[in-house]
Amino acid sequence: MANHKSAKKRAKQSIVRNERNTARKSGVKSAIKKLRTAITEGNKQTAGELLVNAQRLLARLAKTGVIKHNAAARKTSRLADAVNKL
Repeated sequence: MANHKSAKKRAKQSIVRNERNTARKSGVKSAIKKLRTAITEGNKQTAGELLVNAQRLLARLAKTGVIKHNAAARKTSRLADAVNKL
């Protein structure tokens, strides 16, 4: 356990940020799952709307450093390709 006041604060901040990042990652995974479901059903209209939402969430995660920029770009590109093939 941390002994210094600043180390205790950093430990608390780490816990809060970990929970926040985990929740955001989960939200992105849910958005991607909904998009993949729409793609398999062949619903192009819904898939297009969900793609915009997924791209926005992935970009936000990359900007804040929760995931790497290339990972967000790769996922966005693959999802866009899947939607365009409909």
